Amino acid sequence: MDNNNNYPPSPYHNQTYSYPPPPNQYPDPNPNPGGAPPGSSPYGYPQPQYSYYPPPFSNSPSGHLNYPYPSPSPSPSPAPPSAPPHHQTGYSSHPYQYTLQHGYADFEYGSYNYLQHQVSSSFHPPDIQSETPPNLHNRQDSSSSMGDSTPRFDNNSPTYPPVYPPIDDQLANMRLSDNQYKPSAPASPAAPAASSASVASLPQKYHSGPLPRTDKQDGTGNLYAYPNNSFSRWETSSPSQMDMPYGANMQLVQLPSKASLKVLLLHGNLDIWVNEAKNLPNMDMFHKTLGDMFNKFPGTMGNKIEGQMSKSVTSDPYVSITITGATLGRTFVISNDENPVWMQNFIVPVAHYAAEVHFVVKDDDIVGSQQIGTVSIPIEHIYKGGRVQGFFPILNASGKPAKAGAVLSLSIQYYPMEQLSIYHHGIGAGPDYYGVPGTYFPLRRGGKVTLYQDAHVPDGSLPSLKLENGMQYMHGKCWRDIFDAIRHARRLIYITGWSVWHKVRLIRDDNSLSDYTLGELLKSKSQEGVRVLLLVWDDPTSRSILGYKTDGVMQTHDEETRRFFKHSSVQVLLCPRVAGKRHSWVKQREVGVIYTHHQKTVIVDADAGNDKRRIIAFVGGLDLCDGRYDTPQHHLFRTLQTLHADDYHNPTYAGSVAGCPREPWHDLHSKIDGPAAYDVLTNFEERWLKAAKPHGIKKLKLSYDDALLRIERMPEILGMFDAPCVRDDDPEGWHVQVFRSIDSNSVKGFPKEPKDATSRNLFCGKNVLIDMSIHTAYVKAIRAAQHFIYIENQYFIGSSYNWNQHRDVGANNLIPMEIALKIAEKIRAHERFAAYIIIPMWPEGNPTGAATQRILFWQHKTMQMMYETISKALVEVGLEDAYTPQDYLNFYCLGNREALDEGNQPDNQTPASTPQGLSRKFRRFMIYVHSKGMIVDDEYVILGSANINQRSMEGTRDTEIAMGAYQPHHTWARKLSSPHGQIYGYRMSLWAEHLGVLEECFTRPESLECVRRVRSMGEANWNQFASNEVSEMRGHLLKYPVDVDRKGKVKPLPGSETFPDVGGNIIGSFLAIQENLTI
Repeated sequence: MDNNNNYPPSPYHNQTYSYPPPPNQYPDPNPNPGGAPPGSSPYGYPQPQYSYYPPPFSNSPSGHLNYPYPSPSPSPSPAPPSAPPHHQTGYSSHPYQYTLQHGYADFEYGSYNYLQHQVSSSFHPPDIQSETPPNLHNRQDSSSSMGDSTPRFDNNSPTYPPVYPPIDDQLANMRLSDNQYKPSAPASPAAPAASSASVASLPQKYHSGPLPRTDKQDGTGNLYAYPNNSFSRWETSSPSQMDMPYGANMQLVQLPSKASLKVLLLHGNLDIWVNEAKNLPNMDMFHKTLGDMFNKFPGTMGNKIEGQMSKSVTSDPYVSITITGATLGRTFVISNDENPVWMQNFIVPVAHYAAEVHFVVKDDDIVGSQQIGTVSIPIEHIYKGGRVQGFFPILNASGKPAKAGAVLSLSIQYYPMEQLSIYHHGIGAGPDYYGVPGTYFPLRRGGKVTLYQDAHVPDGSLPSLKLENGMQYMHGKCWRDIFDAIRHARRLIYITGWSVWHKVRLIRDDNSLSDYTLGELLKSKSQEGVRVLLLVWDDPTSRSILGYKTDGVMQTHDEETRRFFKHSSVQVLLCPRVAGKRHSWVKQREVGVIYTHHQKTVIVDADAGNDKRRIIAFVGGLDLCDGRYDTPQHHLFRTLQTLHADDYHNPTYAGSVAGCPREPWHDLHSKIDGPAAYDVLTNFEERWLKAAKPHGIKKLKLSYDDALLRIERMPEILGMFDAPCVRDDDPEGWHVQVFRSIDSNSVKGFPKEPKDATSRNLFCGKNVLIDMSIHTAYVKAIRAAQHFIYIENQYFIGSSYNWNQHRDVGANNLIPMEIALKIAEKIRAHERFAAYIIIPMWPEGNPTGAATQRILFWQHKTMQMMYETISKALVEVGLEDAYTPQDYLNFYCLGNREALDEGNQPDNQTPASTPQGLSRKFRRFMIYVHSKGMIVDDEYVILGSANINQRSMEGTRDTEIAMGAYQPHHTWARKLSSPHGQIYGYRMSLWAEHLGVLEECFTRPESLECVRRVRSMGEANWNQFASNEVSEMRGHLLKYPVDVDRKGKVKPLPGSETFPDVGGNIIGSFLAIQENLTI
């Protein structure tokens, strides 16, 4: 036991309640795990040797932050391949704007970068002789990235003819550790060059001529390219010294046939420039003909019918960048231009097996999009790290040029994880760490954070934990703190929620306050003059029409809450989830019916001293509604007549629930006090302004009085930079950053023009701009992890592009694959690493239902992909007999069981063979994990409303908000040992809740001892939960009931193929249901 911790005698050290000892059949591969992080080696890419030529629209960054990073130390060795400065980190001064792309989604979104990088040497991309780009119109993409064979509509990714052997055959023989710098395929024939000297220095596997011909293609699919004298200096000087003129002096370069392409693992970042296209075909001839016909009518009838059709009607091109069916990014649309110039830069994280990167040129159309053609770059050509760039022919689906002379100018360079040292030193390394780059909101310094588990933690219910510097971990009381914050507000109370119920009681263990409902509290505050605004998702299935009321499928009480506040000064805005006007009717219906506003925030003003007020904000997974109030004990029956007498919630059962267990609820939440709270306020204001915008007849009003307070006009409320901050030398200070998944259909304030989105680190999607910084934050944190990852989340689905089936389903977020590759990387380095992932036993609702079974099926596919990746890494280093995949990765769920209290009589009535009857008989039920959080290395925490699935990560589906935070005095980089700050205390407190005990090995979660101990405890708890014998459970952590063999195959646990009492296949079923609902 850690002698720094003072645990109460019960229940955490009850000698009569113990777990079986863990097995000890394998040795620890690394008896001294962890260790100090590396020293002061520079971060990021190698020193860049070039600067991109000036962007056409902006010559300087204009985002929130410029990130100063230093030059790496000079090296006597030859200069490495050049790279953009985006990832250089350290402690000095080359300011630039960092834009990071996390494109993976079901929709084609990606940001773009017009930035001129401030670096010392020079590089000139292709010498493009073209006029200034045309004025951009408000035309954006009408396509998405999931496959669709219909040529005109692009609701899915484009499909391509087979160009290489099936990926399953390739992956069967793939080794994870293919050398990032070693060619893995026979070299391509050398290209003819202008001089023999240039040929000698040219690596044979790369294009030597960057200007491929567009008028010839041989029968084997080989392309032909133009030579370029300067390109022959590819490696002898530096790839960044290459000039790429587009001239008539063309020679042919033969590339490998498609059949010889190899599937390779890309794990790192792609630096991509999409520059311009030339000689695109006119895809709008049909519309032009139709317009000419209407223009023959008298007057302006033609214009009225066609809608201001210009005299020159041609293609509206844009480019999507895809890999294995997942879209990495897309350019903005340029209207009516057969020679468009984009000059957009994408920094794209990749964790994909692939043979090619596809640049798909499309024509944005009135009813969708049309594919013009594709440029495909073999992964082999970029795998070694050199930059491939030039003009490439745009080929149609049959492999022929889309039009004579149709070419696309692009460049692409791959930076493997080994070169991205920004990820090598954990979180917050160095005093100049600037947080997650490329996000809408920057890192805010000098705040305070309170971390919560569950809605309420009664005094003495969890152990006392001592931290560093003599500090004590304080268990927060979430709903009590929210109640107090609302009660003491003087100027504003702003609440967002998926559901807000006016009848909920926030305080239930204090008789003097237990009678207050949320609705009564908010009404009383509004009567005091406090501005109270509620922004609640408008469930489309709940309606009140001519006195007929429906509760709605999700039972969010939105209409009921609106009616309660109708004649008060509390303003309730029911906000539907809507698509943009330019989306199709089908898309608008899908967004409005399937997706939600999922953010959960409370924002109030608080006392700042000296008669001033400051802003504080609560962010997390807890909605202020029924079913959420719970404690770490997670009672099933004992509180039905007390704490939960008017708050029974269990949507699993259909019909009578008399005598049935409630559904316990486990969640994570946080309070932000400091500059980042003002970013949460900004999010509310942007959403309110969008939702409150006048529609219909309201637009005829001469003036519109918005309900939002203008706090900049209220001198008593301090601004972000005026509010008191925690000093840098305070060991209890926090640095906090706010992240979102949201698009321009839900906020007011995003740029009108797509080309201006770079300045706000936004992505370009289908007729929409997107903030998807939550996904960016998760990927950054996982890549930077050095020891362990601990996740609690309501869902865990992703990286479908690497599943063994259904790769095109569209769950393309990188999170599961990044975790698996992190573990594989540590296995190859013979270092310890562990991942603990807690999910619900089944998604809330009927576990036998089609939607639930489909979610469980996708979850099973995600698990198996991760375990197989880990198994291959063990085989690769010869450790498959010593260790199993579960020595590194484990999935858990939570459950509880209550024996009858002394004096209570069992129900002698024969229970029916129904879920209700069996639950009453065996007195057990899952604890529903609604958490949305991750802890990395006990130094960094992400909490919010976002699940790990496509709905929450994509940005165009559910709207989400999260915060990432760390204490700069409690990091591995600063301490050179395991930090024991508030985040460590938070994790240990969660483990105490879940396991019922605390053991010394828990202080080293990455250790093999800890992994096996926690797993053995979880297995013992599952056996107790699944047994027919009713017994009291102290520990709630259950090993997720699947069997994982040494090869990573995930199968049902023998004897536990279905969930106890309620049924439903544990590994799910492939039942027909709309994918967008379940991923």
